[in-house]
Amino acid sequence: MNTTIFVNVKDVPQKWYVVNAEGVVLGRLATRVAHLLRGKHKPEFAPHQELGDMVIVVNADKVAVTGKKRADKYYYSHSRYAGGFKQVTLGKIMQKRPTFPIEQAIKGMLPHNRLGRDLFRNLKVYAGPEHPHAAQKPEALKI
Repeated sequence: MNTTIFVNVKDVPQKWYVVNAEGVVLGRLATRVAHLLRGKHKPEFAPHQELGDMVIVVNADKVAVTGKKRADKYYYSHSRYAGGFKQVTLGKIMQKRPTFPIEQAIKGMLPHNRLGRDLFRNLKVYAGPEHPHAAQKPEALKI
């Protein structure tokens, strides 16, 4: 008989990766980072366990988008009051909060449940090239 072996989350080591987003297309960056956060690159992967790695994204303000997305892509929100619908273009969001588009793209690729919320906590996004996680000795990852 074949048996399925599930590992304990504490037995799987969690690595740290640093990704430079400068010049990388937003969607391609998000898919690769979501893959690492989920842990799908590990042989111990189980869809119900948090076995992924920690990912640091730097230079989020220099991420690339294709076509006319800076003017044509909108982010929507609603205050839940009458007339509270708002839409903001990608270009304006990048000026105010340069980390927001990367965070939203990755968040949308993770499970939409409490596991996805836990996995999202393993993501750190910074607008500039500096990050405070040097003590964890992150591995540079080329995308």
